[in-house]
Amino acid sequence: MDDLSDLTAFVAVAGEGGFRNAARLHGTSASRMSDAVRRLEARLGVRLLHRTTRSVTPTEAGARLLERIAPALGEVRSALDVTNSFRDRPAGRLRLNVPTATAKLVLPKILPGFLAKYPEICVEVVADERRIDVVADGFDAGVRYGESLEKDMVAVPIGPRTQRYAAAASPEYVARRGRPTHPRDLLEHDCINWRFATGPILPWDFARDGETVRVEPKGSIVAGFGGATDFAVESAARGAGVIYLFEDWLRPFFDAGSLIPVLQPWWLSVTGPYLYYPGRRYLPAPLRAFVDFIKSSSPPEWRSRPRRAANKAR
Repeated sequence: MDDLSDLTAFVAVAGEGGFRNAARLHGTSASRMSDAVRRLEARLGVRLLHRTTRSVTPTEAGARLLERIAPALGEVRSALDVTNSFRDRPAGRLRLNVPTATAKLVLPKILPGFLAKYPEICVEVVADERRIDVVADGFDAGVRYGESLEKDMVAVPIGPRTQRYAAAASPEYVARRGRPTHPRDLLEHDCINWRFATGPILPWDFARDGETVRVEPKGSIVAGFGGATDFAVESAARGAGVIYLFEDWLRPFFDAGSLIPVLQPWWLSVTGPYLYYPGRRYLPAPLRAFVDFIKSSSPPEWRSRPRRAANKAR
């Protein structure tokens, strides 16, 4: 069991890229995580992690061990979860990997009711824009918008089935620079652009009456989608330029009058998010309870039939 505990610590540290992050997520201290990995390395006689002041990454031996042990630990957790079937109510931990937009706009409307019904379940939410292997990274399920998923994944609707992107600017900006009437007018405006952690600046897509328009606006601010999203919205509200983001995210600013809609007939509608998880016969009790809760408690407009994903995602 000591070996199992130390292996679990190693997987957590490797997955989170550091001792502090792993310790915070697992409710312990960084020093305990470090001691566990050090014990494991001593028993195995090899170094498993490269440690620097800025990052922690697996060595070649660590990467090979991680590749084999992460799925095995998942099976151990599943085996231990069998005891949940003998309890009056499910208990344990539910780990979710979700986009920032889901963490902000969807889960706050779901989790309070879920946790009130299942107080012995602890939900751990990691907001992440990367496309990851949720199983290999130690999550029970993930949420994504529109990506194709692994063939053995089941996707269940979570949140509104249609969401819109909204373009907006502050009243002061519109008074100073004018209101765009066509998406291509944005090329003459200051816009707050987006990029993920890696990759190019994202284009903006619009649609109206069957016509689609893609523009690559310019601007002095580029925000990393996720952690810097609130910064970008606040900047737009203070007159920095035009922003294009989920309408629900901007709604409080519309209501307060600090942002006003622009190009509203062109706002793009997209399919809402899906909760996805491995399509195996046995599900951990916390995940099974969460899926059942979503299906039974979601508003009618949030519901549609679960589907199996067709293609492989990155």
